[in-house]
Amino acid sequence: MPNIKDTTSSWIEERAKTGPHLTKNERLEFNGRLAVFITNKFGSMWTFYLLAIWMFGWIALSTAGFWLFKKDPYPFTFLLFLSNLVQLFAMPILAVGQQILGRAADKQAEQTYKDAEAILKLQDEIRNLITTNNKLTEEIHTIMVKK
Repeated sequence: MPNIKDTTSSWIEERAKTGPHLTKNERLEFNGRLAVFITNKFGSMWTFYLLAIWMFGWIALSTAGFWLFKKDPYPFTFLLFLSNLVQLFAMPILAVGQQILGRAADKQAEQTYKDAEAILKLQDEIRNLITTNNKLTEEIHTIMVKK
């Protein structure tokens, strides 16, 4: 069994060199970087606002009979078609982006586990040192009282 101090200190030294694992440090090809970029942007509230404005704006302009929008009356068949296209194109790229982000999260979780394990081992060593220190202090105190 390896020495606790050796494994703990080697992990601490390795961690100091590498730092925390970040998604941006993943070695990704162009497609992976694009998938992560789109996943991060598409999964924002600003994208939701943009899509909501697009949908409600289209409905309002179509109901008012403005310009080309009057060709898509209720139940807004063309709007539903366009919305389905967005979903069909977004689903695969979001799945790829989530897969890449998930792998990065797994690496972060592994680092966190190793960090916690090192902390627990150090805590155990400190507890042992304190116990030994208390015993030695008691022995010294006993010796000093007898003199």
